[in-house]
Amino acid sequence: MLKLLKIKNVALVHAVELELGPGLTLLTGETGAGKSILIDALGLLLGARASAELIRTGEDLAVVEAIVDSAGARAALERHGLPADDDEVVIRREVHASGKGRATVNGALVPVGVLRELAPFVAHIHGQHEPQGLLDPATHLDLVDLHAGLETEAAALGEPFRRLRAVEAALSSLHQDRRQDERRREMLEYQAAEIEKAALQPGEEDALRQEKKLQANAGRLAELSSEAHAALYEDEAAVLTRLGQVYRKVEDLARIDPRFAAYVDGRAAVRAQLDDLALFLRDYRESLQVSPGRLDEIESRLALIERLKKKYGATADDVSAFGERCRAELRDLASPEERERALAAERDGLASRYVAAAVQLSRKRRSAARDLEKKVQGELALLAMERTRFQVAFSPESLPATSAVATGSPGLPGAPPSTDTSSWTDRGLESAEFLLSPNPGEDLRPLARIASGGELSRILLALKSVASLDAHGKTLVFDEVDAGIGGRVAEVVGRKLREMAGRHQVLCVTHLPQIASLADRHLVVRKQVERGRTTTEVGVLDATERVDEVAWMLGGETVTEAARRHAREMVRQARA
Repeated sequence: MLKLLKIKNVALVHAVELELGPGLTLLTGETGAGKSILIDALGLLLGARASAELIRTGEDLAVVEAIVDSAGARAALERHGLPADDDEVVIRREVHASGKGRATVNGALVPVGVLRELAPFVAHIHGQHEPQGLLDPATHLDLVDLHAGLETEAAALGEPFRRLRAVEAALSSLHQDRRQDERRREMLEYQAAEIEKAALQPGEEDALRQEKKLQANAGRLAELSSEAHAALYEDEAAVLTRLGQVYRKVEDLARIDPRFAAYVDGRAAVRAQLDDLALFLRDYRESLQVSPGRLDEIESRLALIERLKKKYGATADDVSAFGERCRAELRDLASPEERERALAAERDGLASRYVAAAVQLSRKRRSAARDLEKKVQGELALLAMERTRFQVAFSPESLPATSAVATGSPGLPGAPPSTDTSSWTDRGLESAEFLLSPNPGEDLRPLARIASGGELSRILLALKSVASLDAHGKTLVFDEVDAGIGGRVAEVVGRKLREMAGRHQVLCVTHLPQIASLADRHLVVRKQVERGRTTTEVGVLDATERVDEVAWMLGGETVTEAARRHAREMVRQARA
């Protein structure tokens, strides 16, 4: 619901701030006063194209801002990472004289496309020649589903349809890329063979680098280990020999000073550690072997590993993993006929399941469409269009029998030549369009081609009244919905608007007193000239002013007392 609308420097409007509430809000005023400016300003918040021509003469910036109460917008806000602390959404649109502009949602800058995405949760503007909504045939099938409660069932077709198209694309690619697959197979064979021939082992590279280091320094290692063993065990002044002398003196010290006792107790551990070191040095020296040519073998092996890493991965493990992927891809490419049969079987199964569900959905749609036709025609009769015919036309007109629907697609193996799946969509097997014949003897024509603005307005109102096309509490804006009608029909239209206002917030521009008298909230748009500047202002009428405004709409320039009495009675009856 639209709670607040602020407009600044848009066309003739200098500054307008409107607090809006639920129910039926009507806007009246003389032709040219600027009622359409309010609709255009609201359109900017819904993502309509902006132009510097909208800016009030002499100003550099036009601003439209609104506070909207919309719980449904939360998911869209979160999808774009926008603040969504509560159900209130603050939308702001600026248009600069340079032609540039910016939009914000809850204080965060957003592309205008985000405003269009949020528009369904903010308001829907219905005009005589609206390019979207009910006049767009692409929406009619969704409206039938919404009226029949089939949205979930229709949405469930999406996943099998997308999978079916993916499998069909894979089959098509399989046929077109045979030569490319052959080249790919040759390359994979070479890569896999090269890696397999190398027979890389886990941890081999590190082990080779360590062995290379030992081979290159074998002489020095033997010399050092021999010298260390001799110094520790073999020389006359060997460490182990002298260690016994040291500990005998420490024992003498301990007998005099107990603080040396701990060192005497640790003698066995020190001796054991040095004995272990002496044994290791002896065995290490004897184990050192320098194999002629081994160093060259290691160098060659490491060079091979390095070449493979440059081609296939950062580490030897990456190289091995690359080889495994090559073999896996080769298995897929090795028998394209087998893969083709598997894909064709999968395609056939998906097509069968899709068609079975889609045909069942189509039957329900066509049954619901007949119900919608009867109800819309009943509403149109109340709106003085008793002889109007309304029809939901499906394309194709008839349903295919599930047993006759082919598994496959034209041009693909296993698909009968009579089968054409190109018209299938993620919404089902058909499209729908609303057709109308306003007068007896006239052919049914698409709703979008109806010439009369008055007829079109009433048709839109009838559809809105019959089908639950809008979420409860949504803001609906009707611009010139009363064009071309009057008298009793105008009163019926007004009652329909008021009935709709029980479920939604309805804003309506009207020129008819029959409709204006039904307002829960009445706004008047006036144009005035001050200091040589024309300004459009919007005021909220109280009870007395409402009667005067309806009287003016009844009587024209001169408002008589009789017109006031008539207006007062109309307003009173509207309240009854």
